Amino acid sequence: MTEDAKNHLLSEASELISSVMGLHFPESRMNDLERNLASAAHEFGFRDTESFKRWLLINPLSKDHIEKLASHLTVGETYFFREKENFAALEEHILPELIRLRQGGERRLRIWSAGSSTGEEPYSIAILLRKLIADLNEWNITILATEINPVAIKKAVEGIYTEWSFRGTPAWVKEGYFRKTKDGRHRINPRIKDMVTFSYLNLAEDVYPSLLNNTNAMDLIICRNVLMYFSPKHIRHAIHSFYNCLMDKGWLMVSPTLDVISTMFTAVNFTGATVFRKDARRAETTQAQVQTEVYQAPVSVAAAEKLPASIGYAVRPETGKPGKKAPDKTLYTEAAAAFEKGQYNEAVKRLEALSPEGEENAKASILLSQAYANQGRLEEAARECEKAIAADILNAQSHYFHAIILQEQGHLDEAAVALRKTIYLNHDFALAYFVLGNIMGRLGKHRRSKKHLKAARGLLSSYKPEDVPVGGGGITAGRFLKIISTKIQ
Repeated sequence: MTEDAKNHLLSEASELISSVMGLHFPESRMNDLERNLASAAHEFGFRDTESFKRWLLINPLSKDHIEKLASHLTVGETYFFREKENFAALEEHILPELIRLRQGGERRLRIWSAGSSTGEEPYSIAILLRKLIADLNEWNITILATEINPVAIKKAVEGIYTEWSFRGTPAWVKEGYFRKTKDGRHRINPRIKDMVTFSYLNLAEDVYPSLLNNTNAMDLIICRNVLMYFSPKHIRHAIHSFYNCLMDKGWLMVSPTLDVISTMFTAVNFTGATVFRKDARRAETTQAQVQTEVYQAPVSVAAAEKLPASIGYAVRPETGKPGKKAPDKTLYTEAAAAFEKGQYNEAVKRLEALSPEGEENAKASILLSQAYANQGRLEEAARECEKAIAADILNAQSHYFHAIILQEQGHLDEAAVALRKTIYLNHDFALAYFVLGNIMGRLGKHRRSKKHLKAARGLLSSYKPEDVPVGGGGITAGRFLKIISTKIQ
């Protein structure tokens, strides 16, 4: 093969990787890509890199393929309390403010480390919260850590680190929150470990925000070392999605060199660190312009039928029932379209103005409940679910969504009861089994957890991998099956 042909093949492989993983390799990093692909070729069973590249280009890549490839293409260079200026901003300003705002009400904090590598960053956040909140056991704390590299996730879950992970780290961190193992490594304190939930998530392909992968209503998102490797298209997609994942006045910690952030967030300067803050009142028209660069949001009744907005309900055009008011139909369609674009305030305004009856009341209440949930208004979300159940008590989907809200509130036993009602009303509701399995795992009932997850797997196996099951919030059946496989190996 000529050198030009090799370069062309490498360029095509780079474009493929960008499309499925969001990773961007400019001309200056093509040598890095070549070395990484050479390493991956061996694990995939190829003797030479060129054959591996050709195979990549002509075969559909499964989730397993993408994860395996990611372990060679992504670099997890991190350590505890890395970038001390950012952690100083967190410790001295951002977290104290969030704690103070929630101290007198619902004691709830939600933080997402996106691209968490081997876990040093989210564990550092957990340690910081343990240090800052004296009555931490009375709080509902979520620290979500997501990563595309399964090898990194496995190491993070193990929670055992070498001295290399503590370079430049204050001595009190290792002394206070780790125990030395027989082989000289350091195991993290179980109290800190239990504060963090690790999960696979592909920022370029997966759906977020979503209640199903716990990426909604975040107070703080940290994504320091991922977006710099993304293509411009995938950067815009990620920033737009992060915006929708955040509560109003929530914080985003990313590289300040990403120009698209300035159109959607307010930059706040601390000593040595710049952090970005969401302000829902800021330039809504500008936000809409940024969104349309990435998404062509549906606005018609026909298009609204395809929206994955409501967990549990498809959005359907009306059939012209006698006495049905046309303005209600228009308001609902507009609300569904606004929700899909992440304009939750607009969706709420339209849904609150509705006065539907019967089944339509249940449908509107569920969509309003999800809009509330994505704003972090969980008590109001729960009340809307209860309205939906009162309007149509035999609707399994209303009980299912109520369970999702109860789970997020930390009411796991009540959520389990709601899910059992869901399954009683619809034995084929795959994701009810999935969520119930997760809850049983969190309650320490591992045998029951495995039983429900296996039931979910059996039902989801009848779907095409690209199908979105009822209640999936846009996440595909293939993705759920992959999650289940990691839980019941």
